[in-house]
Amino acid sequence: MNTTLLPHPKSSAPLLARHNGTKPLPATAARKVMPETSSTGSMKTQISLLLVDDHPIVRRGIGSCLAKHPNLCVAGEAGDGQEALRKARELLPDIILMDMDMPNMDGLAVTQALRKELPKAKILILSMHRHTDYVIRTLQCGAMGYVLKDASPEELVQAIETVHGGQSYFSPEVARVALNQFVHGPAEGPNSMNLTNREREVLICIAEGLSNKEIAVRLGVGVRTVETHRERIMRKLNIHSVAGLTKFAIAKGLISLREDPRT
Repeated sequence: MNTTLLPHPKSSAPLLARHNGTKPLPATAARKVMPETSSTGSMKTQISLLLVDDHPIVRRGIGSCLAKHPNLCVAGEAGDGQEALRKARELLPDIILMDMDMPNMDGLAVTQALRKELPKAKILILSMHRHTDYVIRTLQCGAMGYVLKDASPEELVQAIETVHGGQSYFSPEVARVALNQFVHGPAEGPNSMNLTNREREVLICIAEGLSNKEIAVRLGVGVRTVETHRERIMRKLNIHSVAGLTKFAIAKGLISLREDPRT
C-alpha cells in the first residue's frame, strides 16, 4: 500500500491519505465488513458516517484514511450544505463529519438546522480554522467536537469514536483556543457560582459524557431529579447543548482539557 500526501485545497497543511488504487466500498458493501475487536476482545460497534466537504479530493482522502477501520462505515458523501441536509435525512448516519466553508449553506448553518431537525445526530466539525470565533460559534451551534484538518488519521478516528460514545472531542489546539476565550475575554457571562453544589456535580458528570441514568447512579438520585438539575443548569447558564456545557466546564476548571473518566 502506497502512502500519498494530498494537499489540502484550503490550507498548506497536508492531509495524509492511504490509497490502494481501488474505489471506496459502497455503503451497502461496507456495512457487511465484520467490525474489528477492541483490546479487550469485545467487538466494536459499527459507526456510520456522512462526509460533508465541497472538495471531492478531500472526501476521498478522508475516506481512504478511514477505510482500514472496519468499524467505520462511510455511508454517504455530500458536497454542499443543501446536499448534506438531504443525505442526513435519508441515511440517518451516526456521525456527520462537517466542513465549515461550503456553498449552499455553510457548515454552521447546516449544523444548526440538523440540531433542530435531527437532534440525535452527532456532528463533528472537521475544519482548517483555528480562530476563536469559529470555535465558539461551532460550540454554540451544538456540534459535539472540532478536529483540525491537519490532524493525524489516528486522531480523527479517536475523535469519531469519542463522539459516538457520547462525549465531546476537540483537538488540543482548539481546546486551548476555547479556554483562552474565557481566560482573556470579558468577565461577563455565565458563572458557575450561580449553580448549587449539586448542580455543579451534575454539570461535571454531563461534561464527562455520562447519561442521565449514569449520573443518577453515581450521585444516588433518581433519573427525573437529574433531568430537573440539567434543565436548571442550562437555564441558569443560558447554555443549551452538551458541547456548550462541556466547554464551560473546561473553561471554569471543573474538568481537565483531556479528561476521560472512563479510561
